[in-house]
Amino acid sequence: MENFTFYNPTKLVFGRGQLESLPKLIPDGVKNVLIVFGGGSIKRNGIHSNVTKKLQNNGYETFDFGGVEPNPRLATVNKGAQFCKDNNIDFLLAVGGGSVIDATKTIASAAKYDGDAWDLVTKKAQPEDALPLGTVLTLAATGSEMNAGAVITNWETNEKYGWGSPFSYPQFSILDPVHTYSVPKDQTVYGIVDMMSHIFEQYFHPETNAPAQDRMCEGVLKAIIGTAPKLLNNLESYEHRETIMYSGTIALNGMLQMGYRGDWATHNIEHAVSAVYDIPHAGGLAILFPNWMRHNVDVQTDRFKQLAVRVFGVDPEGKNDREVALEGIDRLQQFWTSLGAPTKLADYDIDGSQIDFMVDRAMKNGSFGNFKPLEHEDVKTILEMSL
Repeated sequence: MENFTFYNPTKLVFGRGQLESLPKLIPDGVKNVLIVFGGGSIKRNGIHSNVTKKLQNNGYETFDFGGVEPNPRLATVNKGAQFCKDNNIDFLLAVGGGSVIDATKTIASAAKYDGDAWDLVTKKAQPEDALPLGTVLTLAATGSEMNAGAVITNWETNEKYGWGSPFSYPQFSILDPVHTYSVPKDQTVYGIVDMMSHIFEQYFHPETNAPAQDRMCEGVLKAIIGTAPKLLNNLESYEHRETIMYSGTIALNGMLQMGYRGDWATHNIEHAVSAVYDIPHAGGLAILFPNWMRHNVDVQTDRFKQLAVRVFGVDPEGKNDREVALEGIDRLQQFWTSLGAPTKLADYDIDGSQIDFMVDRAMKNGSFGNFKPLEHEDVKTILEMSL
């Protein structure tokens, strides 16, 4: 393992009815709370009303900022930051999934910055302050509720990047599995793919001694795999929603990758794809990840074999390591397909016409990936395999 320091200041408030604690979680001195949300589902299912009443009944003035996109846009973030400045907002509450939380994190820093929020995303400038924020999670997927990261898309330039700072951590996140009951089947599937992909990104790393971390990753993956089909057969199962919601948080709150850096190359490639085609992030990951694995199976074949045997139950008897590894990758793709995830870019009507452009976008900052650094031809090959 590498030396490391672990820090995560987010207070996680988990379980049925935990929204009741919201007013007590708002820090002292706050008067104006901006509720940030997406397309309006929280108004239809009553969560928005419950949140607003709890805040207003405790003396807070509330403002709404809706319309955050599934791949949150820079223009929306800049609009939100200006709204905060114009209305003296002193606390942000993200009510939604990862996209809403990512936008809220970026709005929080941009509201304390004089320039364009893209300066922060592209690291041309570092935030020196931010408005405090909290979250009420309504979609289990990204883990953004308990980390400092955010991903923002500049649709004008077809660029999509992740960023973050110590100011981006939510002060608290309220996770009630009941709030995810109304998430439709396809979005539930995307969430499952997303959290599994986060674990894979961390599982494939260059360090040689992380057996405890391996077992933690494998254990969470097995919990998700065992629960996902049951949940899709009963979308209002508290027990199954609870397991998936917790798994999504633990998958990306930093605990699984203490002592090493994960790979994250597949996410970078997917960002290039969805920056051009605006497809669901997890849909892109479902297509790309098995092909990233096949492309890199010879880098550390024993690690792919370990995943195949421990997580996907591949019997190694009579097979060489590479055969076991490839069977494990096939079983992953079969599992995602059985849930209803896409398998190829053509499922989103994407052909090869923009591959070179997407490769250029992915390679903008040079080679990437900590497990196996990818070059131009690697990215192009993986995209071509995914058509």
